[in-house]
Amino acid sequence: VFVVWAGAWLYLSGAIESAAEWSRHKTIVSSADAGFRVANILVEGRVNTDPEVLLGLVNVQQGDPLFSFNPQSAKELIERVSWVKSVQVERRLPDTIYIALEERTPLALWQNAGKLYLIDGQGAVLTDYGLKRFSGLVMVSGEGSKENAAELLRTLSAEPKIYERIESAQFVANRRWDLKTTEGLHIKLPAEDIGLALRRLAMMEEDKAILGKSLEHIDLRKADRVIVQTAPGKVQEFNVDNFLKAAHSGGNDI
Repeated sequence: VFVVWAGAWLYLSGAIESAAEWSRHKTIVSSADAGFRVANILVEGRVNTDPEVLLGLVNVQQGDPLFSFNPQSAKELIERVSWVKSVQVERRLPDTIYIALEERTPLALWQNAGKLYLIDGQGAVLTDYGLKRFSGLVMVSGEGSKENAAELLRTLSAEPKIYERIESAQFVANRRWDLKTTEGLHIKLPAEDIGLALRRLAMMEEDKAILGKSLEHIDLRKADRVIVQTAPGKVQEFNVDNFLKAAHSGGNDI
């Protein structure tokens, strides 16, 4: 009974926990005295993650006992950073903390409620700060654009001569895209077979440099025709037979 009572008292009073903590502390101090102190923090894979934020989450100083650092706690904190897709955190004896980052890849700028955000291929928001260096990315907008941007840009990448001239893309009625080039030309894409529509446009560009002409709109929504609208006051001369041949091998209306 006495043994049971004494054990219960030690447990409830916290004496056992205190003794374990004291023992742990002495072990850490002893290991530090033996040379196991933080001398290096090695980070691999960091490109866009703020290094100051990273160091703040690690929260160690040079000379701190290496075994006082908890890799799992640091990993859980770093995983909350928007840029971080995955992270590995280790203690490497005798004096190094090793962090391996896999960052998310910026895909596009997303315009929402009048504000710009940087997003990745999964539609995850990475940041809304310091976007100037990402100004070369396509800006997407419209309901559902964040979730569908990756598919559009992946399809566009198959036509690099078109892709390099696209400035923005608007997702219309949550089903199809309207593109805008750097020259201000609007291109209406169909809801389906986007790749085929872009191939037709690329053929017209290769044959007639259509994107450089004084046009306001190119409508590719119909599979059997291409509709163009010239800019006000501008008249374009097209060789209709050649133009249609470039647009589609079977011959289309314009």
